[in-house]
Amino acid sequence: MPANWTLAMSLAWRLFKHEARRGELSVILAAIVLSVGAVLSLSMFSERLQEALTERTAQFLAADRLLGSDKPAPREWIQQAHDRELRVAEKIQLRSMVFANGQLVLSDLRAVDDQYPLKGTIKIADKPFGQAKEVSRLPASGEVWLDSRLFQNLKLSKGDEVEIGDRSFTVTEVLSELPDGGFNVFGGDPLVLMRRQDMPATNLTGPGSRTDYDYLFAGEEQALEAYYQWLEPQLNRDIHYWRSIQDDDSPLGEAVNRAEQYFLLASLLAIVLASVSIAVAAQRFSQRHYDPVAIMKTLGASGRLVKRVYLLQVVFITLLGIFVGGIIGYGVQSWVAELIAERADIALGGWYWRPLAISLFTGLVCSLLFSLYPLLKLFSVPPLRVLRKDIEATLSSRTLQFAAAGGAIFSLMWAYSGNLKISAILFVSGIVLVLALLVVTYGLIALGRKLGGGSIGAWQLAWARIKRRAMDNSVQLMSFSITIMLLLVVLVMRNDMVQQWRDQLPQGTPNYFMINITEQKLPEVKQHFGEANVSTQTFYPVVRGRFAAVNDETVRTDVSKEEGDEGRQGLGRESNLTWSDNLQNANQVVAGQFHGNNDNPVLEVSVESQVAERLNIGLGDKLRFNIGSEQVEVEVTSLRKVNWQTMQPNFYFVIEPEAMADFSPTYITSFYLPTERKSELAALMAPFPTVSLFDVDARINQLRSIIDQVSAAVEFILILVLCAGTLVLIAQVQASMDERLQELAILRTLGAKGLMIRLSVVLEFVIIGLVAGFIAALANELALYLLQTQIFSMQASIHLEFWVLAPLAGALVVGLLGALACWRLLSFNTAMLLRRLA
Repeated sequence: MPANWTLAMSLAWRLFKHEARRGELSVILAAIVLSVGAVLSLSMFSERLQEALTERTAQFLAADRLLGSDKPAPREWIQQAHDRELRVAEKIQLRSMVFANGQLVLSDLRAVDDQYPLKGTIKIADKPFGQAKEVSRLPASGEVWLDSRLFQNLKLSKGDEVEIGDRSFTVTEVLSELPDGGFNVFGGDPLVLMRRQDMPATNLTGPGSRTDYDYLFAGEEQALEAYYQWLEPQLNRDIHYWRSIQDDDSPLGEAVNRAEQYFLLASLLAIVLASVSIAVAAQRFSQRHYDPVAIMKTLGASGRLVKRVYLLQVVFITLLGIFVGGIIGYGVQSWVAELIAERADIALGGWYWRPLAISLFTGLVCSLLFSLYPLLKLFSVPPLRVLRKDIEATLSSRTLQFAAAGGAIFSLMWAYSGNLKISAILFVSGIVLVLALLVVTYGLIALGRKLGGGSIGAWQLAWARIKRRAMDNSVQLMSFSITIMLLLVVLVMRNDMVQQWRDQLPQGTPNYFMINITEQKLPEVKQHFGEANVSTQTFYPVVRGRFAAVNDETVRTDVSKEEGDEGRQGLGRESNLTWSDNLQNANQVVAGQFHGNNDNPVLEVSVESQVAERLNIGLGDKLRFNIGSEQVEVEVTSLRKVNWQTMQPNFYFVIEPEAMADFSPTYITSFYLPTERKSELAALMAPFPTVSLFDVDARINQLRSIIDQVSAAVEFILILVLCAGTLVLIAQVQASMDERLQELAILRTLGAKGLMIRLSVVLEFVIIGLVAGFIAALANELALYLLQTQIFSMQASIHLEFWVLAPLAGALVVGLLGALACWRLLSFNTAMLLRRLA
C-alpha cells in the first residue's frame, strides 16, 4: 500500500476510534443501522410472507404452474420436467353428459392421474351438501365421484351406476371440493372426478371434442423458471397457455396480487425513509468536522489526504452500520414472524439472499451518495476557519446534492422493485412535495418576520428561530413531511385495501345459489324460504342464448383457432341473458346511459366492458342473439364495469325487459345460511327437485381465510414502517442539537427564563410539525390517487379526514419528539452550557 494511503488509513482509524468513544458517530451510525435494518427486516419479512402465501394460494391451482393445451403435449416436454426434478400431474378436462335414471345433466368432467393434486387436497362429504372432509385418495378405476348437484338432479345414491360416454361407472363418493375447482359459481357445471386411465373407454376425446389437456408442475422456483425458459420457444399461443397463481383473475388471485404489491410498496418506502435519515446524519457529520478539517489543512495536510481520511471514515461507519443493521433487521423480522405465525401462514425456515443483497446495496449506495454533497462541502472548508468560526464551506450549490440524492433514491427504488411505474409515481409525488415545501418555507420566513416581532415571548422566540434557521428548517420540514407522507401512504393503502377485501365478503355474504327456478315455482320458493326464516336475495330472470351477430356480421360460434377459421370472434358458448331496468349493485356505467332512464325508441342492451373490448363491441352496435328458434336484436346503449369479486350473480349482457317479453325465464338467486344450519339444506330443497343448488360456502371461507391472513401480515408491515418513520423523525430532531446548544447558551447568558425557552422550543417544533403534516396530507392524496388507479386497480377516493388528522398528528408527534430530544439540553444551567461549548 502506498505511503500516502497508509497514512490516510492510520489517521482515519485513529479519528474513527476517538469519535466512537466520544459518541460523535452515533447519529450517522444510527441512520445506517436504521436504513439497513428497516430494509432487511421489511424485505425479508415480505419474502417469507410471499413464499408462504404463494404456497397457500398455489393449492387453488393444485400446482405451482399449469400448462394448458388443446392437444396432448409431447412426451418429451413431460420427460424434460422430470429431468429437472419437477413433480408432474396430468389432467384431462371436458364437458360431457352424465346419464342416470333416464335423465341427462351436462357436467364438468375431470380425469386425473395418480399424482393429482400436487398442491391442496380433495374434499368429499358423506351426503350431498354435507360437511366436507379431506381425503388423500382418488377414485378407483371404474369409479367416479360426483358433485352434490348431480346427486340432486339425477336422484342418485352411493353405489348407483351412471353412464359417461360409452362407459358405465359406479358412484362411490360425494365430491365436495377440488383444489382447482374454480370460483365460477354462476355458470359452472357440476364436477365429476374419475381416473385418467378410464378416459379412453368413454370415447369422449375423439375428433371434434373440445378437450383441455392440463399438465401440473410443482418444485423449486428456480427449476420451474428454468423449465419455462426451455419450454417457452416451443409453445404455440393458439393452443397452449402457461399459468401461475399470479395470473389468476379470480378474487383469490386479485387479493394475492394486491398483497404482493403492497409488500413491495412498503419496502420501497422503507428505502426512502432510510435515505432521508442518512442524508440528515451525513449533513450533521459534515458540519461537526469543519473545525478538524481546517486544523488539518493549517498543519499542512493536502486536500487529497483530507479526502482520503474522511472517505475512509465513511467506509468504516458504513461497514459497521451494515453489520449492526443486518443483525438487528434479521432479529426484528424473525421476532415479527414468530409473533404472527399463528395468525398467518409464514415460512419460518430458510434463508433469502435477495433481501440481504438489497440491504447491503442500500447501505452502501445511500451512505456514499447521500454523503457526497456534505463531504464535498466539508473538503471545501478553508484553513482560515481556525481563526474565524463564522467562515463556512465555500461549496454552496445544492444542485449536486439534489441530483445525487434524487438519483440514489430513484435508482434504489427501480432496482429493488423492478417496477418502473411504482417507482416513478412515488418519485414524482416526492418531487411535488419538495417543491411545495420550498414555497411553504419562504412563506414561513415571511410570516416569521411579522409574528416574530414585538415583545419577546415564547411565541415570538419560536417564530424568530424559524426565520433565523430558514434553510435548516426547510430541510427539516421536508424530512418531516416526506416521512409523514410515506407513513400516510402505507396506512391509507392498508386501510383501503383491507376494507375493500372485507367489503367483497362481509359477514352474511350469500353462500348458496339456486338456479333453474321456473316462473311457476317462484312464488312457492319465496314462500317456503320465508317460512324457514331464510332470506333470499334478488331473483334474476335468465334465459340461455347464443351471441350470434354484430351489425348483421355473423360471429364464430366456437373459440377454436384451427387453420381456416374465419369470421368475427364470438363467445364460443351460450350465455346467461337477463333483463332489468335497474343497474345491479357493484355495476358501474362507464360509457353511455343504462336503459330504463331514457325514452330511446330502440330495444337496448348493456354490455360488460371487458367483454365489449374483447369482442370489439361499441356504443351504437346492433347485437343479435339466438334464443332457441327465436332471434332478438338490440342496440348497445351502455357499457358496464362489473366487480366480479362480489360473489353475486353478474351478467355479460343485461337487456331491456321489453325485448324479452315473449320468453319464459328461469330464475337465479342466492341466500345465506349459517354453518350451524347446514343440516337444514335437505329439507329446504326437498320440495324443489328441479332446482339446482350451488354450495359456495367452502370457497368463501377459503377466500376469507386468505384475506384475513394477508390482512394480519399487512398490519405488522405497517407497524415496521411506522417504527422506521419514527426513528427518522428522531434522527432529524437530533441533527439540530449542536446549533441549539449555542442558542440556549446565548439565551441563558442574556437572562432568558427556562420556562420561556422550553415553551419556545416546543412551539417551534409544533409549528413545523403542523405545516409538515398539512403538506404531507396534500401530497398523500396525489400519491394515493396514482397508486390506487394505476397500480392497485382500486377506486380512488379523497381522504379529507387526514387533512385534519395529519397536521394535528404532525404537531403532536414532532412537538413531543422535539421536546424530548431537547429536554436534556433545556435542563442545563448557563455554566453547564458554556462548558459543553468549550
